[in-house]
Amino acid sequence: MCLAIPARVTQLSDGDMAVVELDGVSKSVSLALVDGVGVGDYVIVHTGYALSRLDEDEAKRTLQLFADMAAAAP
Repeated sequence: MCLAIPARVTQLSDGDMAVVELDGVSKSVSLALVDGVGVGDYVIVHTGYALSRLDEDEAKRTLQLFADMAAAAP
C-alpha cells in the first residue's frame, strides 16, 4: 500500500525543488509534477514528489484524521 500525505511548502529552492514541513519535520521534495506552487501552499507528497496542490482546509482535515487514528491506536 502507498500513502501520500499533505505537507505545507515552507521554501522554494533551485529548479523544481521545495522544502515542505509536516509535524515539525522538513523535507526537500520535487515540484516537477505540479505547476504554480508557492510558499504556504499544501501539496500531496509521495516518495519525494509533490503530486498535486491541496486546499488548506482539506489538508488540515486530512492531517487531523491521521492524528485521530494515531491517538486511537493501542
